[in-house]
Amino acid sequence: MPNGKLFTAEMGNSQRVKSLPGISTSDGDLDERIEQYRQTATEVRRDIVEMVYAAQSGHPGGSLSAVEYLLWLYNEELNVDPENPDDPDRDRLVYSKGHACPVLYALLDRYDFVDVDPNEEFRRLGGALPGHSSPKVPGVEFPSGSLGQGLSYANGQSMGADFDDRDYDVYAILGDGETQEGNIWEAAMSAGEKGLDVVAIVDRNKKQNDLPVAETMEIDPLDEKFEAFGWDVWEVDGHDFESIAAAFEEINETDGPRLLIANTVKGHPIDFMEAQPNGYHAGALTDDEFETALEELGFDPATVEVTTK
Repeated sequence: MPNGKLFTAEMGNSQRVKSLPGISTSDGDLDERIEQYRQTATEVRRDIVEMVYAAQSGHPGGSLSAVEYLLWLYNEELNVDPENPDDPDRDRLVYSKGHACPVLYALLDRYDFVDVDPNEEFRRLGGALPGHSSPKVPGVEFPSGSLGQGLSYANGQSMGADFDDRDYDVYAILGDGETQEGNIWEAAMSAGEKGLDVVAIVDRNKKQNDLPVAETMEIDPLDEKFEAFGWDVWEVDGHDFESIAAAFEEINETDGPRLLIANTVKGHPIDFMEAQPNGYHAGALTDDEFETALEELGFDPATVEVTTK
């Protein structure tokens, strides 16, 4: 068990469990699927940039850092059905860092959970896609906005599976700055003491609302802290699909509370976002920034039509 260590073990070539609409990879081997995911990741990042630009507000930095591991979950791990998003046997994705919802909405749109145009509905008065992810949106489990709550909610979902004799999996997505909240550690202790089957992913992009995480309140050693509460811990390059795949091979063979520390870059791969002390945590993209972001993602701004509010 590679607890607390950077995990880059060789991955196997396990069979894909399922296929969701939007990415036709069910017949390919793992290498082929990962190559498709890389292409899709770039498209999802374009969708994020367009969404935030159209709304003239939002949280692009933490959305861009979350793309790879969320793509992996939706295509390789989650048992969810866009035609029946409330199926009681569905897996639960508790997206606690809900301010970074553009990436979540981009994926829910791609996989047909929502039937609205995110560029027209995100952060609009009366729109279908609020500025913090909400269960009013099909495919969203958790009412976000107050950081630190998601892991406790995920614990409850795991306990509910036992009470109801159901066999669904529970995943919680946490921001690293969010782990400065005391409730996270109460939940971590509870999950360890009860041996709950919860998989938490911490997006370790090292930046938060104003400053780098370490300048606000240092959270390391994150791995040792969770291990002390009885968690198994993996650490990966959160932008590398092979590392994510290899980690999940072991995560899926392990019971009890499990933590994946995804080392990411806030605003990745857009240079001017990465360069900001807060990784472009939030804000309204200017026309020039929008065009620069598209160009850095490999898209011609002249071919993109987005109307701002």
